[in-house]
Amino acid sequence: MPPPADTGITYTPPDGGWGWAVVFGAFISIGFSYAFPKGITIFFKEIQDFFDTSYGEIAWVSSIMLAATYGGGPISSILVNRFGSRPVVIFGGLLCGIGMVSAAFCTSIFQLYICAGLITGLGLALNLQPSVIIIGKYFLKRRPIANGLAMAGSPVMLCTLAPMNQLLFEHFGWRGSFFILGAILLNCCVAGALFRPIGAATGPAKGPKERLAVETLEEQLEIGTAEPPGLSTEEREDRDCCENFNKYLDLSLFKHRGFLIYLVGNVLMFLGFFAPIVFLAPYAKHLEIDEYSAAFLLSILAIVDMVARPVTGLLANSRWVRPKVQYFFSCSIMFNGVCHLLCPLATSYSGLVVYSVFFGLAFGMVCAMLFETLMDLVGASRFTSAVGLVTIVECCTILLGPPIGGTLIDTFGDYKYMFIKCGIVMVLAGLFLFIMNYYNYRMLAKEEKRKKIDVAKKDRE
Repeated sequence: MPPPADTGITYTPPDGGWGWAVVFGAFISIGFSYAFPKGITIFFKEIQDFFDTSYGEIAWVSSIMLAATYGGGPISSILVNRFGSRPVVIFGGLLCGIGMVSAAFCTSIFQLYICAGLITGLGLALNLQPSVIIIGKYFLKRRPIANGLAMAGSPVMLCTLAPMNQLLFEHFGWRGSFFILGAILLNCCVAGALFRPIGAATGPAKGPKERLAVETLEEQLEIGTAEPPGLSTEEREDRDCCENFNKYLDLSLFKHRGFLIYLVGNVLMFLGFFAPIVFLAPYAKHLEIDEYSAAFLLSILAIVDMVARPVTGLLANSRWVRPKVQYFFSCSIMFNGVCHLLCPLATSYSGLVVYSVFFGLAFGMVCAMLFETLMDLVGASRFTSAVGLVTIVECCTILLGPPIGGTLIDTFGDYKYMFIKCGIVMVLAGLFLFIMNYYNYRMLAKEEKRKKIDVAKKDRE
């Protein structure tokens, strides 16, 4: 298999030091970004009764929140390129808090879509992308381990939020709980404060004469007294516009074969990725399991997920797996799908506990490698743009996944069709990625061989 994409980093990442404080901050912000939309599903049954809505309608709260989290990726990437990770995460934490506090005063399900779904989701987007991006700047050799540890924030937060939300509901109702959760989300601002900027100026150092000449030319270009040769005014404006846009969001990635394979596979995967978590607690309540036991299923899932992510990071960093990390990722997605296909067999609490254990393992494996595999394909220099582009495309299927599952439950009056749908989609996504990555690496090997032959010919000439 060809080596991973060139990193494109013009400085040496410390692979430690303050980087571990950054990992801790990312642990908190990533944890809230991923766990919060799942944790609030504890309130869905009560909110559904309060507003007299269907399963499909209430599922839109989590869907909009998740879609805004992913769909806000390009905005987040642009802001990170412009201002850096620290201020973006701090602003995102404030936005999350405002969204949930506003949701506590909502009087209709539509207002809940706006406050809890859209505003809070955008705040989570401003937490998620910068946290993932800055780890790639602080780590290179230990990047899979750092990513695994940071991604472990999601199960830790979910393990904490699930029982805590049930406890808050018992004492304060869903409105009071949302108000308190808004205050808790402000901890993302503290996490963002840990994201110290890192990097170095690119290019060789210039002497005083070279610097003066470059500055003079730049001033002339700015005021219009000099212009690059061979370009008309219209061409120069088009070129500047494209350069400025690509500086923040690199659209040339849509010509990258590995990126397109990853994108298509993930878009398909997210149709079935989040719906089982959204409906796990309501499914348990549907089987007449008490509220605390239903919430504890999410905690079991989160505890297993908590262990699975760092272990998967260590495994992915090993010399046996790292060269084949794309195949490992594909198999993890298929394993996830098989778990959902077998879930309808679990009709008792003990069966749901077994399902939660295996689902937590599969979910943790996928999440630990979700961004590592993308960076492996495109390299660190294009990773910021790649994350933004991937999340904006993925948000469509993330938005539709849970409501489609809710519609299946409303139509058939049974949860098993939702789990079967998710299982089939996940297995197909894993197979697609496995086969297409095999094709991609074969093509890369041929292209590399052709390059070597061309170089050898030129040398002989």
